[in-house]
Amino acid sequence: MRYVFLNGSIIGHNTENMLSELQNQLEKQISESDSIQLIDLKGEKIPFSDGRNWLDNTGDTLKILKEVMEADVLIFGVPTYQASIPAPLKNIFDLLPEGAFYHKLVGFVVTAGSPKHYLVMKHQLKPILNFMKANIIPNYVFAHDSDLSGSILSSDDVSMR
Repeated sequence: MRYVFLNGSIIGHNTENMLSELQNQLEKQISESDSIQLIDLKGEKIPFSDGRNWLDNTGDTLKILKEVMEADVLIFGVPTYQASIPAPLKNIFDLLPEGAFYHKLVGFVVTAGSPKHYLVMKHQLKPILNFMKANIIPNYVFAHDSDLSGSILSSDDVSMR
């Protein structure tokens, strides 16, 4: 089983740290034949989607798209900016084909500055993932800024989720 964790932001550390903690917990539970990969969009050169076939991309873009397409399980790290999903993550979705997540289990870890931003994922991210044929994990992890001390998760409740 191939697990891919993708940090959907190019700035900040909260989401990256949440994904790293989740990765560490999952590594204790999976078999040795399974693999986990963390993709961080920071430092990657990914152009805006221009409608081309995903296989016609090159460099960092093609490498990331292949890793996503080859995954069995995808976990997206999603910070909430301006009550929306971040543009780098939406760009990845736009670069992929419509059925990119067919037969893939997809979940997400959300960080936000407002408790009300948990609705962003319900109204924005889930419809995109449904359109792309994902099998979405019904529950997701939502962490508010108050659940973090600096960039470190300090909430036992969020850790349990």
